[in-house]
Amino acid sequence: MEHNNYQGALQRPIGSGFNAKSTTNEVIRGIDLNGKTAIVTGGNTGIGLETVRTLSSAGASVIVPARDIDKAKRNLEDIANVEIEVMDLMEPASIDAFAEKFLASQRPLHLLINNAGIMWVPLRRDKRGFESQLATNFLAPFQLTARLWPALKNAQGARVVNVSSGGHQFADFDFEDPHFRHRDYETLLGYGQSKTALNLFSLELDARAKEYGVRAYALCPGAVGGTELSREAPEDLFQKLGYTDAEGNILPEVAASLKTISQGAATSVWCATSPMLNGMGGVYCENVDVALLSEDTTIIGGVKSYSLDRESAKRLWKLSEEMTGLVFDTGSNS
Repeated sequence: MEHNNYQGALQRPIGSGFNAKSTTNEVIRGIDLNGKTAIVTGGNTGIGLETVRTLSSAGASVIVPARDIDKAKRNLEDIANVEIEVMDLMEPASIDAFAEKFLASQRPLHLLINNAGIMWVPLRRDKRGFESQLATNFLAPFQLTARLWPALKNAQGARVVNVSSGGHQFADFDFEDPHFRHRDYETLLGYGQSKTALNLFSLELDARAKEYGVRAYALCPGAVGGTELSREAPEDLFQKLGYTDAEGNILPEVAASLKTISQGAATSVWCATSPMLNGMGGVYCENVDVALLSEDTTIIGGVKSYSLDRESAKRLWKLSEEMTGLVFDTGSNS
C-alpha cells in the first residue's frame, strides 16, 4: 500500500458521507475534543472563527493568535475555552515570540490549523523583501509549524491543517523568482503560487512527521460568502469577473453558488478531527472528502499534480529553510 501522497498516489475520495453543503455542525457530531489543545490562525473572522467555535463546542481549548487583539476579543467573546495571543504573520519575530510563549506552557499541541491568509492584494513586501502573499500564506505557516514542532510531537497524535485553495491552479511555484523581483506582478499569480507552496508543504510535512504521530492536510474551503478575504480587492474587480452588476451587487446566480461560512469551514474541521483520516495524510481535501487529481485548468476543482510533486516538495522545503533562516528538522529520515 502507498504510504505517501507524492504525485497524488492517495488522491481519491474515501466516501466521507459528506458533501459541499455539509456544515461544521454535521461534521463535528460525535467528536469529543475534551483535553485537546488547538491553535487556529485567523481564528477571529470568517471560516477561522467558525472553526474555533466548532472545536470549542466539542471541548477543545483553542488559542487564537491575532494581530488586532481588540477585534479578536469582540469576535470571540461568546466562545468558551478560547485564549487570545498577539501574533503578526508578516513579522517573523512575532511568530517566534508566540511560539516560544506556547512552548513555555509545556502543553502538547493536538491541532494546528493554519487558516489565516490574504488575497487580491497589490504588490507588497515584508521587511525581508518577500512578496506578501507568499510570506503570509506560506512562509508564516512554515515557520510557525517548525517552531511549534516540539509541542506537536509531544501530543503523540497531532494534525496540521493548512487552508489552501482551488486557486493553487493559478500558478505553480516559481523557484527562479518567487518574490516577483524580475517578473511582472499579478496578484492572482502570487496567490496561486502561495497556495501551491502550501500544498507542497503539507505533502512533505506529512512524509517527514508521520512517524511521530503528526499528520498534515491541505484543503480548499470552496467559494465562501461573507468572509474578509476580498477586503483589499479593487471595487470594479468583481464586476469585471462577472460576479457583480454595475452597482456592485452580487449577481443572484453567483450568490446561489457560494457556500455559507459554516459550509466553508466544514472541510477544515473534518481534516482536523475525522477518524476516517486516521493513518492517512499528505492529501488535499475539498467538499469534506479527499479530492480527485484534476489537470483541467478551465474549472476550479480537484488538485493539480504539480502541487503534489515529490521533487518540488523537497526542493521547496530546503528553500523555505533558507528563506526563513531556520532548520525545520523533524528528525525523520524522509
